[in-house]
Amino acid sequence: MNISQAKQTIKNTVQLYLKKDAYGTYRIPVVRQRPVFLLGAPGIGKTAIMEQVAQELGIALVSYSMTHHTRQSALGLPFITQKQYGGADYSVSEYTMSEIIASVYETMEESGIKEGILFLDEINCVSETLFPSMLQFLQYKIFGRHAVPEGWVIVTAGNPPEYNRMVREFDVVTMDRMKLVEVEPDLKAWQQYAAEKRLHAAVLNYLEIHREHFYVMELTAKGRSYVTARGWEDLSEILQLYEEEGLAVDEALIGQYLHHEKVVKEFAAYYELFNKYKRDYRITEILKGGADATAVRRAQGARFDERISLLGMLTDRVEADMQEVLAQADVLTQAQPLLKGMKVQAAQGVPAESLVQILHKGLDSRRQQRRKLSAGGALSDAQRRQEIRTDAFLEEILHAMNASGAVDGAGSFAAAAARYQKALEELQRSTGECSAELKALFAFSERAFAEGNELLILLTRLTASSTASRFIANFGSAEYQRLSSSMMVSERSESLRAEILKL
Repeated sequence: MNISQAKQTIKNTVQLYLKKDAYGTYRIPVVRQRPVFLLGAPGIGKTAIMEQVAQELGIALVSYSMTHHTRQSALGLPFITQKQYGGADYSVSEYTMSEIIASVYETMEESGIKEGILFLDEINCVSETLFPSMLQFLQYKIFGRHAVPEGWVIVTAGNPPEYNRMVREFDVVTMDRMKLVEVEPDLKAWQQYAAEKRLHAAVLNYLEIHREHFYVMELTAKGRSYVTARGWEDLSEILQLYEEEGLAVDEALIGQYLHHEKVVKEFAAYYELFNKYKRDYRITEILKGGADATAVRRAQGARFDERISLLGMLTDRVEADMQEVLAQADVLTQAQPLLKGMKVQAAQGVPAESLVQILHKGLDSRRQQRRKLSAGGALSDAQRRQEIRTDAFLEEILHAMNASGAVDGAGSFAAAAARYQKALEELQRSTGECSAELKALFAFSERAFAEGNELLILLTRLTASSTASRFIANFGSAEYQRLSSSMMVSERSESLRAEILKL
């Protein structure tokens, strides 16, 4: 299965393992909760999906790479204690709590979240001294003398032997105690993830054209050459930072992330073309509705890779602006409960000082909740950024209330409402500009690509993008509705994919 299907399988498994009966007992006894064994090639996103599953389920996550553990660190250290049996004293060996089990308890204490996932990566690369203990752990969820707390699901991961010489193949007895999920690299599934993460348009466009370069693993005279999904994602991030700082991107940089000479050279050449297209076509002018006839004629006569690159650049810019609009809308939505509570208090005649205290307490509560979720690994980077942005807006409202000098609650709330209204007007302006960009994108695409399949590619990408879908669902797009109805995106997407591969 692909990584997206594997994620859903694990998510379903965790939900079922945590399901309880009417008496609060887990429906599947802990001893029967087979640990999941996620087996797949390196760099395809096994760790990333575990983070996503925990965040989507609102549970905690503790991750460990087992290659770094010895028998002592995993099972605990021995010590001598005194015990009495039958009236006589004896010296008895005990074990300290495993570092791994202790981390689970620490996460529960810090986050307040009592259920979660214990993710053990590289489990089939454990040391020779630790390997015999894995059977006991996989069956009984015990490291040394200490068990994994109830409510914690064990998910493990590893690479097949052909990718790692350190791999120790599990025997039948061990495998019979695990729920095996085998994963294969899949570009389509990764593209959906990449679009959500806002990866660099050059990477997305290149892989749309050179799909065979998404995941490469070859043994050459110089050693193993490889390109992985992780490599593309990390390269995307560094490209964005290099561009922000105005630094030159060359093959040496690309080769630090893509370890395959041919792919490095071809992507480096494409990246230069990508930037040339960006300069030549004047993306900003097109999206402002000012595309001249020269740009249209050039797009009409361009090769397939140039047309795809242009379309990708335009779509990427519009999606980035959509994302900003949605972030602004989320800030106002998240701020509303606090403001509504303040409005009620102001109507009851409370003084301004009390109203300020309500907002202070609300901000403190939000920050405390964010710290807890972060400690448990149940908050994504995107969610964290959005929460911090909302807090910054609430701080602006607090500043406006203090600056108003109002003594009564009604006057203080009026200052808060004015700041909220200003933000609402800014959102309306941004929404209008983004809708105009989307309209201009469709208008240019229809003029430039009317005879090709680029319009279908555009609609497919917008349909698959949660950002674009959410924006269009909330604010509408007559052009999208008209074209998607006439072209029946879902029915033609697979035939288009075959045609792209043939080209």
